[in-house]
Amino acid sequence: MSTLALALVAVLGFLWICLLSRKKSIGGNYVKMDKQTVPDGAKLVTYQWNLPYSSSEIIRRLELLDEEDVVGCGGFGTVYRMVMDDGTSFAVKRIDLSRESRDRTFEKELEILGSIRHINLVNLRGYCRLPTAKLLVYDFVELGSLECYLHGDEQEEQPLNWNARMKIALGSARGLAYLHHDCSPGIVHRDIKASNILLDRSLEPRVSDFGLARLLVDSAAHVTTVVAGTFGYLAPEYLQNGHATEKSDVYSFGVLMLELVTGKRPTDSCFIKKGLNIVGWVSSVRFSFFPLPFLPPLPRHVGWVFCS
Repeated sequence: MSTLALALVAVLGFLWICLLSRKKSIGGNYVKMDKQTVPDGAKLVTYQWNLPYSSSEIIRRLELLDEEDVVGCGGFGTVYRMVMDDGTSFAVKRIDLSRESRDRTFEKELEILGSIRHINLVNLRGYCRLPTAKLLVYDFVELGSLECYLHGDEQEEQPLNWNARMKIALGSARGLAYLHHDCSPGIVHRDIKASNILLDRSLEPRVSDFGLARLLVDSAAHVTTVVAGTFGYLAPEYLQNGHATEKSDVYSFGVLMLELVTGKRPTDSCFIKKGLNIVGWVSSVRFSFFPLPFLPPLPRHVGWVFCS
């Protein structure tokens, strides 16, 4: 083998080692995990940054959460708003115990999720195991979900103009791309939808609930055969064979973009009565109406012009 060939092999080998090292270290610089055992069998684990509160104070606040603090309910449990004495808010997801897995496996997977940090992802700040519940502590995202802004009263208070919708589309895409390509191993979300896109005060989107489908529905394999997700967003091949992949996430993201542009839910009644969903409807009208750039910049339900 020539000297040039040997040099080329050496360079390629070095680059490959650097790439593997980079993949393994993603998120590692941001992780600072602190495990604390507190009285009465409770356990508190914090990620990324130590929370500036004592473990007993956090546990006390968690135990005081009740129905008045509920801000949402999802497929994996109830979400509460926890307010600390200094006014700082956190979102707390109470995991349905019927979905729980072995503690060691569960906590190992959470360490991976807790290591992920990106401006367009909701940060997992901690995990608490109480005798009666498992609780995940996240950053609280002030304005709530994109679903509320597209279909709820929030739209009237701060309408989403086209610039805002573009910002939400790009930020959501960046968050999903980070999960797919910058995490090692890559994370398939499996439930991309408007209610899992949260908005901060500047309308910067943050993808939430990533990793939970794998963790709570089927922890046996990275790509599972158990269908998880929301009807209307699921890729046809995912429904057919049960295999969640990056491509099925991208399909769900495409449905989300149609919802963002039209202001219509994927299974809006105006589609259902025609035997369609939003994808089928867009396919049926794409050559029948004026080009999308000429749509009027209506603040909400811009799709009404098509569904009369």
